[in-house]
Amino acid sequence: MRLIWTLTAVLALLPQFVAAQMAAMLVADTVAIVGEDRLIATGNIEVLYDGNRLQASRITYDKPSDRLLIDGPILITGANGEILTATQADIDPKLENGVLLGARLVLDQQLQLAANQIDRADGRYSQLYKAAVTSCQVCGGESPLWEIRAEKVLHDEEAQQLYFTNATFRIKGVRILYLPYMRLPDPTNTRATGFLIPQILTNDLLGFGLKVPYYIALADDRDLLLTPYVAAESLTLGLRYRQAYRSGDVEITASVSEDTLTDDGDTRGYFYAGGEFDVGRDVKLQFDIQTASDSAYLSDYSISNTDRLSSIVALTKVTDDIVGSASLSYYQTLRDDESNASLPPLVAEAALIRRYYPKIGGTVTLGASADTLLRYGDVVGDEGRDMTRTGATGSWSRDWLSSTGVLLTTTGAVEADLWQVSDAIHYDPTLTRLVPYVLAVLRYPLARTNGKTRHALEPVAALSYSHSIGDLPPNEDSTRPELDEGNLLSLTQFPGQDVAESSTRLALGLTWTRSGSEGVTSQLGFGRILRSEANPAYTVTSGQVHAASDWLVAGQIALPRGLTFDARALLQEDGTTTLAIARLFWNRPEVQFAGGYIWQAEDDNIDRPVVSEYSLDGAVQISDAWNLGFDTRYDIANEAPVTAGVELEWRNECVTVSLSVSRSYASSTTVEPTTDYGLSVALQGFSANGMPQVTPAVCRN
Repeated sequence: MRLIWTLTAVLALLPQFVAAQMAAMLVADTVAIVGEDRLIATGNIEVLYDGNRLQASRITYDKPSDRLLIDGPILITGANGEILTATQADIDPKLENGVLLGARLVLDQQLQLAANQIDRADGRYSQLYKAAVTSCQVCGGESPLWEIRAEKVLHDEEAQQLYFTNATFRIKGVRILYLPYMRLPDPTNTRATGFLIPQILTNDLLGFGLKVPYYIALADDRDLLLTPYVAAESLTLGLRYRQAYRSGDVEITASVSEDTLTDDGDTRGYFYAGGEFDVGRDVKLQFDIQTASDSAYLSDYSISNTDRLSSIVALTKVTDDIVGSASLSYYQTLRDDESNASLPPLVAEAALIRRYYPKIGGTVTLGASADTLLRYGDVVGDEGRDMTRTGATGSWSRDWLSSTGVLLTTTGAVEADLWQVSDAIHYDPTLTRLVPYVLAVLRYPLARTNGKTRHALEPVAALSYSHSIGDLPPNEDSTRPELDEGNLLSLTQFPGQDVAESSTRLALGLTWTRSGSEGVTSQLGFGRILRSEANPAYTVTSGQVHAASDWLVAGQIALPRGLTFDARALLQEDGTTTLAIARLFWNRPEVQFAGGYIWQAEDDNIDRPVVSEYSLDGAVQISDAWNLGFDTRYDIANEAPVTAGVELEWRNECVTVSLSVSRSYASSTTVEPTTDYGLSVALQGFSANGMPQVTPAVCRN
């Protein structure tokens, strides 16, 4: 019968041992006290102390030396999950100082460190002699896929670092690299200064190259990542700096390059900086700065496919009753056919909206706003026009619910605006306008339940009237109107302030929603706007160029297991499509997929050709070892691909290999298609914060 001894029970005989092990518990087949200074436990021994667990076949405690002599097989499981095995040990009762022979240390169930001898010191350091380190499955006498053999390895548990002396890196037993000294993070380390996974790259423009990132943990609240990139046609240094503050955070990414891609040989680069801060009283400061040395740099180095850069600094405040914002934006075009001076490049905006709840009922909303567009240069006319608008709005809205379930919402509103225009030909320097609005929205929701399936049908009608009184200003911010579910019942369907409607409008809509017991939710909606007269500010692709707008049709279906599909279309009277958009999403642990398609008619008024394009983006876990990622965009209208890429990853318990291929085709910022190839190999067990664990292969005889 096994005996359970609480070591405090032998306090009188072994005071020193018990004082050191006040919470220890010993479980063994037999326990004997020999004389006055020795305790011997044998047979299926387990010792539990301070989260640690020791298993052995025999333990002898010697009181004069205060040592434990342990015979194996020995298994020690630490409080943090580390595992230590040995054949023999001479160690103190706290397992902090001593020697273990024929030992093996396993960290985070990933990294194995085997040695002839392990010395424990101060409960913090484990020093291994004649060590072999790997995260691969070791079968019999076979060499693992990779291993590091070292004369000495020091594991610092507190710093979570491994220090190697006279180390050789081997693949299948063959020596590949010798390093007299090396430091690597252990798999429990979440942030460690050192080299990250290198990547081999091949690019049509830059040639063969190598990226070797180096991570620097500056402090708990900030870090720096330096990425030297050496290629046949370029020398590049990239950096990323991050810092967290009590009230926000900042991130900066940039790179500087010397390459042979330009005739003048100038230094090239880019700079991005972004951050967000809570400055108090519900006010947030946000900024996003973007700039590049030339129009092709981001494309040449596969950083981004964007063709316009926007920099913005903004203050916002949002509460239950107040919304305020102020922003300053700067735009930089990367398109060959655009002038930066006429975008306009500089835009300043400010707005304040506040809601009140008067005793008569309803909601009163008051607002004030201002925006400025500045172009630089000596051009007069649309290409050089500067404009400032200031305005005020006021509205009152109230809901009325009848006993039969009919909901009526009434709104009255007025807008007053003043424009100051300069460097214009066809407009006076000062323009004013007043626009009153009235709106009545009638809803009659109907519901029916059939078993566990619920149907909801909601017809809606919105009658509105507005009339513009005053001048007609330039249209700077309302050039892309489009009818959709969000503005069907709004006071206006224009996205900005510069254009106002003078007409009577009747918006009609119908929405059907079904919620099934099987977990399927679907929705289908129809809508249309009838105007007393057409507004020439609407373009063809807005769906509202005629007095009777196109039919708006929109639907969505959400299926179990993470599959969602939605679509929207604008259909003319004869069934011709003005706009069609469809999207598909599938989100599962083993599959992430997003697909989209857009078709938009030609619109000469805004110089937009026919748009027809699809995009696919996803990742599939084929098996425990294989992962496949892909993305593609194809321009159907021009019968030309835009981008395409695929990434294949193979992973086992000791290594991750990733191979990627991507191709970018000609665009407004580059006339030469480019192809990028990438290869990276990561050793499991050394990455900071660990790596996803994979079940090791089974050894076969």
